[in-house]
Amino acid sequence: MTRYSRFTRRFILFSLTSLLLFNACSPARKIMKAPLKEEGSDFLFRKLKEKELKFDWFSAKFSAEYANKGKKNSFSGQIRIRKDSLIWISLTPMLGIEAIRLMISQDSVKLINRLNDTYFIGDYEYVNRFLNTNIDYDLLQSILLGNDLEYYEGSKFRASIDRGEYKLSTSERLKLRKFVRNNQENMKVFIQNIWLDPENFKITHIDVKEIRRDNIKLESNYSNFEQVGEQLFPRKMKYVIWAENTIKVNADFSKMVVNVPMQFPFKIPASYLPVK
Repeated sequence: MTRYSRFTRRFILFSLTSLLLFNACSPARKIMKAPLKEEGSDFLFRKLKEKELKFDWFSAKFSAEYANKGKKNSFSGQIRIRKDSLIWISLTPMLGIEAIRLMISQDSVKLINRLNDTYFIGDYEYVNRFLNTNIDYDLLQSILLGNDLEYYEGSKFRASIDRGEYKLSTSERLKLRKFVRNNQENMKVFIQNIWLDPENFKITHIDVKEIRRDNIKLESNYSNFEQVGEQLFPRKMKYVIWAENTIKVNADFSKMVVNVPMQFPFKIPASYLPVK
């Protein structure tokens, strides 16, 4: 065997050994994380706002599981949003035929139920009685996208570190006066906690409840962040409404598209009957 051949074999052996040792050590290196640096609430809130989804139009497909009173239902659907204007949702059971179509604006809720040939046109009061909540358009738009409440005060948060993530907490969050549309909104005061991923500053968990309704709390969890254009969006979301009847929804999003204008078709068939 020539000297050149022996050198080549030793080089290959050394390279393979180094590669194996590197791979063996890599997991341990990933697990060992430096302690989080404490940051102030102003810094964290600013990073939250920088990293949340920026959009004028949004659309996606999803599959979801809904649980209430021990019963579960699975369905798929589509969602389309025009920022601060309209939320359009189509729900389809596993059979593949649309069952429910929703159109939600700042002051109205419209629903077509193709399962029993009915429709509903009303306001949030009916929905909140049904869900035992106090949801409005701003809150709904935020939790559907994993964003913070956009038109509420952001100066009264306290910062901390909790379970390896940053946490922002406030016990008195009010809607900014210039965005208050009615007396009911003016009365709402939220207790809110927000957890942020320390690497990308995306929201991973939110819980919010209204001071005068302590028996009701809304929780949202966000994970599996995926690049959508130059932004991150959570593919998996979990929602829980803690109330007299606890409602849980697990959703898995796909085919997310940002800032492509779209239509919001909503036509009630003449034969459908209204729900009172």
